Amino acid sequence: MIIIQNITMKLKKKNEKKVLITGSEGFIGSHLVDFLLKKKMNIRCFVQYNSFSNYGWLDNYTDKNNLDFHLGDIRDSNYVDKAVFGCSHVIHLASLIAIPHSYNSAQSYIDTNIKGTLNLLQSSVKYKIKKFIHTSTSEVYGTAQKIPIDEKHPLNAQSPYAASKIAADHLALSFFKSFNLPVGILRPFNTYGPRQSARAIIPTIITQLINKNKIQLGDINPLRDFNYVNDIVKAFYLAIDNKSITGEVVNLGSNYEISIKNLKNLIMKIYNKKIKIEINPKRLRPRKSEVMRLLCNNSKAKKLLNWKPEYSGKKGLERGLKETIEWFSDNNNLKKYKSNIYNT
Repeated sequence: MIIIQNITMKLKKKNEKKVLITGSEGFIGSHLVDFLLKKKMNIRCFVQYNSFSNYGWLDNYTDKNNLDFHLGDIRDSNYVDKAVFGCSHVIHLASLIAIPHSYNSAQSYIDTNIKGTLNLLQSSVKYKIKKFIHTSTSEVYGTAQKIPIDEKHPLNAQSPYAASKIAADHLALSFFKSFNLPVGILRPFNTYGPRQSARAIIPTIITQLINKNKIQLGDINPLRDFNYVNDIVKAFYLAIDNKSITGEVVNLGSNYEISIKNLKNLIMKIYNKKIKIEINPKRLRPRKSEVMRLLCNNSKAKKLLNWKPEYSGKKGLERGLKETIEWFSDNNNLKKYKSNIYNT
C-alpha cells in the first residue's frame, strides 16, 4: 500500500506544472515572476551565473518556497539540460538585447541568442516540454514597409542583434516543424516600465531628467509603439497553456505610436520639468541601421490570446509613464542607475 502511494505521489509530482523562465532576473523576466507567483504557479528561475551570487531583480525572492533558482549560462548545453529537467513549460526570455553593443560584440549575440536558444530547444525536445514560449522582438521587422505591422511583414535585420533574433525565431519554428515541439513565439514591441535597463530610451530620458541639467539623446525622429510591462507579462501568462499559438508568431503591441521627440516632451510634461536637449553623436546608430518606424498590428494577439493591452493609446502611455517615473523617482531605485555614463 505504501509503495503504491509513493508511486502515485511521484506520478503526481511529475505531472505538476513547473515553468522554467530564462532571463528571470531581468526586466521583463522579474515582472513575469511577480505575475506568475500571484497566480500560485510553480516557477524555476534560470539566472545567469555570477560570482557575487546576485539574483538581479529577484534578490528579494530567494526565500520563496515556490521558486527554485538555477544559476548558469544558456550557452552551456549541460547546464541547460539540468535546468529544463523536471519542468513542464519553458518561457525563454534570456537574450543579449542592447543594439549598439551588438555592433561591437556580434559574436556574443550569436552565442547567446542563437546557440543558447538551440540548447534550450534540444533539451525541451528531450524532456517533452508541453509548451515552449520563445521571445522575439519587433526589431526583426526593421523600418516598417507597411503600417501597422502584422506577422506577415517581411523580416529585415538592420543590426547584428536583429539578425540573431531572426535566426533564433526560425530555429524555434524549425523545432516545431521537425520535432513537433509545441513552440509559440511572442514578439513584443518596445516594452517599458520599472526596472528597465538605462540602455532603453524611456529610462535614459527619466534618469537624466532627474539627475542632470540636460538630456543627451541620439536620433529623436524614430516612431515607436511602447508597451507597459504589465501588459506584456499578461500576454505571456495567457500563452502558457494556449494551444492556438503553437507554431505561430504573435505580435504584442498597443497600436499607438509616438516619436522619440514627442516622447521626451511628454515625459518632461508629466515630471513637470523642462531641460535642454542635446544630440550626442555617440548615441546615433549607423544611418542604415536605425529603425525609423515600428507600429504594431495586434489583431492576432487579440484573437488567439484574448489579449488586450490595458495601457493603450495616449492615455495608456501617460498612465504607464507616470507609474514608471514614480518608480524611478524613489531614490532606492534610482541609485542603481548611472545616468552620467553611456555604455553601448
